[in-house]
Amino acid sequence: MEAIFLAYIAPIMFGTLVFLLLLGFPVAFALAANGILYGLIGIEMGLLSPALFQALPQRVFGVMSNESLLAVPFFTFMGLILERSGMAEDLLETIGQLFGPLRGGLAIAVILVGAMLAATTGVVSASVISMGLISLPIMLRYGYDRRLASGVIAASGTLSQIIPPSLVLIVLADQLGRSIGDMYKGAFLPGFALTGLYILYVVAVSFLKPKAAPAIPPEARTFVEPNGGHGIPSLLVLMALSVAVAVAGVEVLLPDNVHVDELIVTSILVWGVTAFVLALVNKVLRLGLLSKIAERVTFVLIPPLALIFLVLGTIFIGVATPTEGGAMGAVGALIMALIKRRLNWSLLRQAMDTTTTLTCFVVFILIGSSVFSLTFRGVNGDLWVEHLLIGLPGGEMGFLIVVSILTFALAFFLDFFELAFIIVPLLGPVAEKMGIDLIWFGVLLAVNMQTSFMHPPFGFALFYLRSVAPKEDYIDKVTGQPIAKVTTGQIYWGSIPFIVIQLFMVAMVLLYPSMVTHYKADRPKVDIENIEIDVGTFSGYGTGSYGDGSAAGAYGPDVGSDAGGTPSDQELNNMFK
Repeated sequence: MEAIFLAYIAPIMFGTLVFLLLLGFPVAFALAANGILYGLIGIEMGLLSPALFQALPQRVFGVMSNESLLAVPFFTFMGLILERSGMAEDLLETIGQLFGPLRGGLAIAVILVGAMLAATTGVVSASVISMGLISLPIMLRYGYDRRLASGVIAASGTLSQIIPPSLVLIVLADQLGRSIGDMYKGAFLPGFALTGLYILYVVAVSFLKPKAAPAIPPEARTFVEPNGGHGIPSLLVLMALSVAVAVAGVEVLLPDNVHVDELIVTSILVWGVTAFVLALVNKVLRLGLLSKIAERVTFVLIPPLALIFLVLGTIFIGVATPTEGGAMGAVGALIMALIKRRLNWSLLRQAMDTTTTLTCFVVFILIGSSVFSLTFRGVNGDLWVEHLLIGLPGGEMGFLIVVSILTFALAFFLDFFELAFIIVPLLGPVAEKMGIDLIWFGVLLAVNMQTSFMHPPFGFALFYLRSVAPKEDYIDKVTGQPIAKVTTGQIYWGSIPFIVIQLFMVAMVLLYPSMVTHYKADRPKVDIENIEIDVGTFSGYGTGSYGDGSAAGAYGPDVGSDAGGTPSDQELNNMFK
């Protein structure tokens, strides 16, 4: 019995961890306790050395001294300051007025604001709760289908898991031992492609079922010009001028063959700065050339966009590390809140409390994961996982498909932090041994982990929306009309189409790796099959232009006796022993 236990201690250890997590134990303590328990059992049974736990202090210190993890509190603080200073309300009101006259316009506005909040907060709860409180009552007021409205809000909130600067990408990069900047570059295109797919779905629904996503009525449009128009032509002219300047600026600022992500970031940054300057000149000089909606869109949309793309741009082009970019973003968020006169001690304290809580949460899980992995590797658990997965049929593609299915299944019960700290350290070494690009692998997992927030019945985004959605029928304060409640079933059914879209995005990343691997497009390609090492002609140190001694003088009387002054192979072997 003891021999069987020792032979299968690794799978038993992993099974115990899953059992403890399903019972509801905190992840950090389940990981650490499991590692210590089986470490003690292994020592008692003679499988492990008592010196094993002497490595624990070094592992904990390694976690605490990891400078890359400083990006977590910086980006979290930046997002919370922007979100709690009223940015979400301003964006939803402005973009809602801009797209509201279109069928499905409010849902498109929610998706676009969700993408912007994703690029600032990096926290699903903040995005979902903010948009649920602000946009859900408006969508219900104008007759949106409840399943579509709830699905759009929940799915848009999960974009913060894949759009940089995502906390998930920071953790995945740390666990896989890769650069955070490279992970951001790799996730850039899949994140915005997923946003585009959400918008395409809403457009399709609004055409196939017009009553499910109606346009807002004319009387609800607040930005009206004296002549009765809505000022859209003025906005289009401003955007066209800004785009022209951005195209010309990119030609001057960037070299040829630049990365796609750097091109996009720099273009949007130049476009935003140009539009803001033009609108500011128009307002200061009172030229009256721009409409109300044009000025509103520029002054509300451009500052957070500029901050986001300034931070990402400095990271992408290598001017700043992700940690330095996060610190710059945090300072920029404070400045923006101060300019809007919304920065006060209460807001600052709330943001710091939440940032501290989330950072401690991440660090404690990472410490628990370090304890667990120390023992798991000690009992050769990494070899067990490797033998289990490396022999799968289909080779590399078979491994990736099985990992994707496994991640999707575990996402029903575990959130993204638990998945990142438990399965990634086990799967990463196997993927590396199979020659899989770990940035591609990490982005593939990140897109898949998004579904952990959308899965009925345990999806956290669904719980967050349930907490702010109306549980009882109520009377709308604006129209005075009765509004029916949103049921839990409607929230669950509304999430399913977006889960399908997320899985489609997983398949796209799996089938088209270039969506991610463009991050290394400008790096020199090395053919490891044809490497030549040229060491030149060996004539002994102290000879030639660096000295006038002979080889014998350089190495001693017994070396360098060949005719050409070159030591023989045997003499070289003796020298370097």
